[in-house]
Amino acid sequence: MGKQRKNAGLLGFLLFALIANGQHAPAAVGFPKNGSLVIAGGGALPKEGMRTFIELAGGKDAPLVIPTAAGLKEYDDSWQKILTKHGATNVTVLHTDNPKEANTKKFTKAISKASGVWFTGGRQWRLADSYLGTKTEAALLDVLSRGGVIGGSSAGATIQGSYLARGDSKTNQIMMGDHEEGFGFLNNVAIDQHVLARNRQFDLFSILEKKPGLLGIGIDESTAIIVKGGTFEVMGRSYVLMYDGNFWSKEGSDYKIPLKKNGKSFYFLRAGNRYDLKTRTVIGVGK
Repeated sequence: MGKQRKNAGLLGFLLFALIANGQHAPAAVGFPKNGSLVIAGGGALPKEGMRTFIELAGGKDAPLVIPTAAGLKEYDDSWQKILTKHGATNVTVLHTDNPKEANTKKFTKAISKASGVWFTGGRQWRLADSYLGTKTEAALLDVLSRGGVIGGSSAGATIQGSYLARGDSKTNQIMMGDHEEGFGFLNNVAIDQHVLARNRQFDLFSILEKKPGLLGIGIDESTAIIVKGGTFEVMGRSYVLMYDGNFWSKEGSDYKIPLKKNGKSFYFLRAGNRYDLKTRTVIGVGK
């Protein structure tokens, strides 16, 4: 008991020291206790990421559902073709922009039987408007609780965080807009996409300056993270950018390079690197 009190006192002192120095203690990251997430940065998807999504769902014959963001038939069909191209044989596309419809058992029937759900690109606020607070959102959480997988690319990546980056309904150039709530499959996390391809690597700071407890994750095109059991692994051809206020290098992190006083720092992860969401540390160097 004495040791526990000592540790608690030390933690309290460290938190006080952070606040006294104008810093904020990071909020605990929430992640699915069961199930997995595949979060991709847009563009041409890494083949290994799509194969992993289908495998995590239970294989090529597993029931998969695509709830759309853009609502364009040709766009929806293309995503169905992408999954079938990678071997999926049982894919259902759902679309609504009406939360009343999304709140019906009829609409959620396919999701209630699915072991995998994939969110496409488009505008993430459309997903929020259609599905937040409905039976569809509850059905999505049930997919994870059953041990299934939820994945998505571009807008379908950002919606998986709790803070909805680029959620403004007027333009995706506004980082903190009129929609700020995502599905929160990763809680206390803001996710951005296309970060290097579209020169967005500094954009997350406009959110983190206002909400410094959040963990920022930026994912470039043709790259994905696979989240399972509180850790994730990077797959694909480009990079994932981590905005956790820390320094990391493949060459070694024992020597702590002083970070900029303004706190605007990030580092890169690539295929094979693994990250612990509980401790906000890199745990696997990989390739």
